[in-house]
Amino acid sequence: MSVITSRQNEKVKLARALHSRKSREAEGRFLIEGTFHLGEAAATGAPLDFVLYAEEQLRGDFAPQLLADLGAKGVDCFAVSADVMDSIAGKDNPAGLLAVAKQNYTPLASFLLSPSSLLVALVEPADPGNLGTILRTADAVGAAGIILLEGGVDAYHPTAVRAGLGAHFWLPLAQASFNEFTAWAKAQGLQLCGTSARGGVDYREARYPRPLALLLGSEREGLSAEQRAACDQLVTLPIRGRATSLNLAVAAGVLLYAISSE
Repeated sequence: MSVITSRQNEKVKLARALHSRKSREAEGRFLIEGTFHLGEAAATGAPLDFVLYAEEQLRGDFAPQLLADLGAKGVDCFAVSADVMDSIAGKDNPAGLLAVAKQNYTPLASFLLSPSSLLVALVEPADPGNLGTILRTADAVGAAGIILLEGGVDAYHPTAVRAGLGAHFWLPLAQASFNEFTAWAKAQGLQLCGTSARGGVDYREARYPRPLALLLGSEREGLSAEQRAACDQLVTLPIRGRATSLNLAVAAGVLLYAISSE
């Protein structure tokens, strides 16, 4: 099998371009980097356009078997040189394996909810690492999906995908305006539980009736007054030291486990 050695190859150029949000949005595609992440994508049957791999960078027995399985399923897998892989990979010591895949946002109307459903809604998240970590935590507690409100960083940012550790392929993802979300939530009978640095109930004393959506504000601004007013209840995490706030992903983790323990 011939090896792609040119950085100007069209597939290589597309993969490299997907580090840019503009290109991700224009193409409706994103990058999956690493053996574990690609294995999770394959396990869910995520639509893959093609796979690129650098044989000399592959480690362990799983990667060659994964490539064989994907090839057997009709996914195009192309060998590239280590130099080409280095030009695409978004981190040092690349795993030698990545794929270009179709983004998969779910319309709100297609969310499958039950009386016990738990959702997470994020208003303008700014940090892709936080977003990916929240996705991973939401998957860990069995949440029904993630809804991104009012823009912010996109869920398919490479850092968010890496931090999600496969959650992108298991959890439904949606995008909506805040007004669209609240109208839909009301029609679904969802309780909205918002977070507030002050004025909320201690999260340990709150009750979390289902179905419920945990509403988290942006890292910098939190929830606006209008967004707080739309909530059925507000909860707060007490801070006893000198810190003025918690990292968004940490706060989300504490709250999601508190809610899921009821």
